[in-house]
Amino acid sequence: MSEYVPVAAVSQVPSDRGLTVRVGEREFAVFNVDGVFYALAAECPHRGGPLGEGLTKDGHVNCPLHGWEFDVKTGACLDNPERPAACFPTRVVDGQVQIKIE
Repeated sequence: MSEYVPVAAVSQVPSDRGLTVRVGEREFAVFNVDGVFYALAAECPHRGGPLGEGLTKDGHVNCPLHGWEFDVKTGACLDNPERPAACFPTRVVDGQVQIKIE
């Protein structure tokens, strides 16, 4: 069963880098692109780097470990299209960013 889970206040998610949040045993990287929020799996599929600590620009985040670049809207990897990051739907309710988790 899928459900939306609140993970952060809108004001907590910066526009120039990600924010790592934890839900149960899982971690997610949340991004703010011009006031629209996106969520990816927190670990880079390359070497497990923390995507939530990566800097963002033009809707992309770079893994701080090895520099792989991901589209935060789709999870697509620009450096290796066969290794996307898992992407999760988001919404904002009452000033809280929520991630849809299965």
